[in-house]
Amino acid sequence: MIDNELKRREFVGGAVLAAGGLATGNLSLAEAAQTKQPARRSILNFNENMEYRRLGKTNLMVSAVCLGGHWKRMDKMVPGLFRTNSWLTANLDNPDFMKNRHDVVSRCIELGINYIDACTAEEVQTYSRALKGRRDKMYLGYSWYQKEPRFPEYRNVKKLMEALDEGLKTVGLDYVDLWRVTLPWAGMPDLAELKSVEEVTFEALEKARQQGKVRFTGLSTHNRVWLKSMIEEYPKTVQVVCTPYTADSKELPADSVFSAIRKFDVGVFGIKPFADNALFKGDGSLSSPAKEQDDRLARLAIRYVLNNPAITAPIPGMINTHQVENAAQAVAERRKLDTKEKAELDASASQIWAKLKPGYQWLKDWEYV
Repeated sequence: MIDNELKRREFVGGAVLAAGGLATGNLSLAEAAQTKQPARRSILNFNENMEYRRLGKTNLMVSAVCLGGHWKRMDKMVPGLFRTNSWLTANLDNPDFMKNRHDVVSRCIELGINYIDACTAEEVQTYSRALKGRRDKMYLGYSWYQKEPRFPEYRNVKKLMEALDEGLKTVGLDYVDLWRVTLPWAGMPDLAELKSVEEVTFEALEKARQQGKVRFTGLSTHNRVWLKSMIEEYPKTVQVVCTPYTADSKELPADSVFSAIRKFDVGVFGIKPFADNALFKGDGSLSSPAKEQDDRLARLAIRYVLNNPAITAPIPGMINTHQVENAAQAVAERRKLDTKEKAELDASASQIWAKLKPGYQWLKDWEYV
C-alpha cells in the first residue's frame, strides 16, 4: 500500500493552513528564497527555484506548473504502447512505460512540482504506482471519470460512493487530496436531470470529505455556463475546478467564469494549455526537428496562462523528463511576454482552432472564457 504519512485525522474537516503568511497570495521566486524555514516546511516538496501559488480556499500552496495526467503521444517514447489509436489503450504494465512515468514523476519532485492530476482509471492506477513510497512529496488529484456522472448509471450518491471506495481499494489508497468529479458537458436531456446531477454530485463530495476519504473537493466540466452557476450555488463544496485555458484563451470583460472564481476564492487547474498539442509543429519526441521551437512555444504558453492570476497552475501532460524541465524553466522565466514573444505566441496560437481534431471541437468554446 502507498505510504500513508498523513493520517485521516490530521486533515478531516480542512487543510492545515500555510504558515508564515503564505495563506494569502502567491509565493514568488524571490519571496521563496527569503521565506523563513518554518514557512518553507509548510509547502509540500518545497524547492527555492519553483514558484508556489495558493489553491484558492484550500490554502494549499501548489507549484505554478503541475503534472497533468494525460500521456498523449507517449507512443513516440514507447513505440507500440497503444493497442489502438487511443492513448487510453496504453499497456499499463509495459516496463518501459512504467519507467517513463516513474522517471517523469521523479523529475517533477526534484524540481519542486507538487501536484499530479489523475482523471481516468488508467491515470489513477499509473500515478498511484509511480508515487509508491513517496506520497509525501506530491498532492494527488483524483477523478475516475469512467465511474462518475458523465455516465447515467453513476448519477446517484450510492453508486458514486461505491465507485470511490472501489477505486481507492484498487490502487491501495486510503485517501486522495482532491476529488474533483468529472461532469458531463453535453447530452443532458433537460434541466431537471441537470439539477439532479448537481445534487447527487455535491452530496457525494461532501459525504466523502466527512468520511475522511478526500481532503478537498471540486469538479471538472467543459460547460462554461454550468461551471459558473455551480461555483455560485455550491461555494462550500466547489473548492477547486479543473477547466480548459489555452494559449489563446481570453477572459471575457463581463460575466466571465473568472468573476465567480475570484468572488468565491476557487482554486483553478488549467487543462489544455497547448490545445491538445495543436500549438506545436512536432510530435513531442526528443528527436523531433521542431523540438527547440516547440519547447519555446510551450514555455511561452505556460507564461501566458500564468499571467491570469485567477489560474493557480496549468497542468500539461508531459511524456518525458525534458518536457518537465522545460515547464519548470517557463516558471523561472520572466512572467510577462515582451512584444516579440507575444507576436511569436500569437502567430502559432491563432491557428490552434483550425487545427483541432474532430473530438476536440468543443475546445473552441474556451477561446473566450
